[in-house]
Amino acid sequence: MKYIVDNVVYDVIITKKNNKNTYIRVKDDLKIYVTTSYFVTKNMIKDILDRNYDYLSKNIERMKIKQEKDSEFYYLGHKYDIIIIDNKKVEIMDNRIYVKSIDSLNRWLKKEMKRIYSERLSIIYNMFEEDIPYPNLRLRKMTTRWGVCNKKTITVTLNTELIKYNIRCLDYVIVHELSHLVYFNHSKDFWNLVSKYCPNYKDIKKELKD
Repeated sequence: MKYIVDNVVYDVIITKKNNKNTYIRVKDDLKIYVTTSYFVTKNMIKDILDRNYDYLSKNIERMKIKQEKDSEFYYLGHKYDIIIIDNKKVEIMDNRIYVKSIDSLNRWLKKEMKRIYSERLSIIYNMFEEDIPYPNLRLRKMTTRWGVCNKKTITVTLNTELIKYNIRCLDYVIVHELSHLVYFNHSKDFWNLVSKYCPNYKDIKKELKD
């Protein structure tokens, strides 16, 4: 099945299950995925897509921006051109990053993530007036979450993709996860605590979604 959004034709992948509801998602491949019941016809799906046109348009655009960001090299909110040169170490000058190879760049980036994430966690932890334990830190690439707090193991997991964004985005996610050590929910008290250490968190949340 095909569907047109903003004058562009997109593939619609339909999966039928014993579902009561119909779910729509736009994935990284810019295809529209519809999960629905066995009794829903293509015409009914077309009507559902029409009713959710604005949602589809917005999410397709968001995925395109994500694809563009993934195809470029971003480090702490800045885009750099990668220059392959016989350098022993990685060097950043102006809007260029000089590396011996992509492998050496990836190794350098992995070390930078460990260093920066650890430093920011320590700084923000020491800002907290609340009595919370110092968490273990894990780094992992995640597709749907920027951070995870495991209260049982006292572990904070941060998305490696955050290295592409500016420090205030990383700081917000750390504040968010440390706040879960006080309130393991998203209650009003939780958001008040987040706001205490990150007053502009709403703007940053929007930035991370765009």
